[in-house]
Amino acid sequence: MNVGLALWMFPALMVMIFFGFPVAFSLFSVAFVFGAIAFNFSLPAVNLFAQVIDSVASNSILAAVPLFILMGSLFERSGIAERLFEAIHLWTRRLPGGLAVGTVILCVVFAASSGVVGATESVVGLLAIPVMLRYAYNKGLIAGTICAGGSLGTIIPPSVVVVVLGPVADVDVGGLFMGMLFPGLILAALYIVYILVRCSIWPEDGPRLPPEENEPPLARKLWITAVALVPPLALIFAVLGTIILGWATPTEAAAMGAFGSIILTLVYGRFTFSVFREALVRTLLVTAMILTILVAGNMFANVFTISGGLIGTQRLVEAAELSGWATLFILLLLAFVAGFVLDLISIILIIIPIAIPLIEKIEFYGMDPSQVKSWFCVLFLIVIQTSYLTPPMAPAIFYLRGISPPEIRLSHMYKGVAPFIALEVIALGLVIFFPALALWLPEQMWAFSRH
Repeated sequence: MNVGLALWMFPALMVMIFFGFPVAFSLFSVAFVFGAIAFNFSLPAVNLFAQVIDSVASNSILAAVPLFILMGSLFERSGIAERLFEAIHLWTRRLPGGLAVGTVILCVVFAASSGVVGATESVVGLLAIPVMLRYAYNKGLIAGTICAGGSLGTIIPPSVVVVVLGPVADVDVGGLFMGMLFPGLILAALYIVYILVRCSIWPEDGPRLPPEENEPPLARKLWITAVALVPPLALIFAVLGTIILGWATPTEAAAMGAFGSIILTLVYGRFTFSVFREALVRTLLVTAMILTILVAGNMFANVFTISGGLIGTQRLVEAAELSGWATLFILLLLAFVAGFVLDLISIILIIIPIAIPLIEKIEFYGMDPSQVKSWFCVLFLIVIQTSYLTPPMAPAIFYLRGISPPEIRLSHMYKGVAPFIALEVIALGLVIFFPALALWLPEQMWAFSRH
């Protein structure tokens, strides 16, 4: 065991990433070099890497990853988003900032139906941006709403990120889905309240839309809404409802969601072999990327642990004489900073194997170690969602730049996301000081399933 050698793994990794090497290649290379040195260039190093590959390949939970990605890919092409957009705005158009409010609601429904971070922002942005520009909405508000609403895919279940996070943190994926539900909805509610207040004070930022000449009667509105909402709600129940009620594992629920998305694509007349082929190719590419990073990250974490890295980290924390709260905030800060240079999966694989052994030994509010792990994972998700919005890197802004017209400039995007970042911090504070927001629903559902 060479603690000093293990602690040099992170500087080596950061150097490779900053020089522009792909994250997966950087993790593989550092793990291989330091693993070979730790095992004196002997056969056990090869055995360790083979065991990691076998462990990832045989993890049944990870089978949900391609299923969720396929579900999201087909959901984009089913035509549901367009119908939802029209139905939701029938009810919100007369509110201050009604188009933005409806956009956030659409993002929540789409995120709960697809499970793929980034898909929500792309699809909803293409629908909402032209309409909001047509009615002279503030460009910063447009950018902030699309970026923040699209990023809800991180914290609104189901989420591919959580399927990876659960096994790495040794936390039940179904429990995490339940635990992140209330914080995700609270965050969406904060967005909506902010938009309503801002557009009430400054109506020019988000004007109310004038009444339509041929506005449908109430009964017609209800029918349009029901037709638009029932398919995605059925898909949400097939995925989330069955997990929460204990009827299906996350992998089984993901399979039902993928099958349901195929049915919906057929029902809406959007299914063709070319569409299905595109969805399969995208699923293959994204899954290969995620699993390659996952294997590399697990190799890195195993070499770090076996070389004594965890022991060295714990000694450093003990030597610093930090309180439990200080340790928590430092770990969350590391995750936030890592979000500037790394993708979400890489942050999980680098930070979580170090953070969980440290955090589960600390007592917060009298919680047991399993509760502390679940609570920390929800806090971690909120933090990486915040870093997803935060300049200068801000992946959410890069997604938006790819779909927005030239009149929405980078300055609009930076200014637009700032208030939503503040709302993320408020949501983080609420979950920190009221852990029941993340723990109550899983406990109730487990108690229900036992009876």
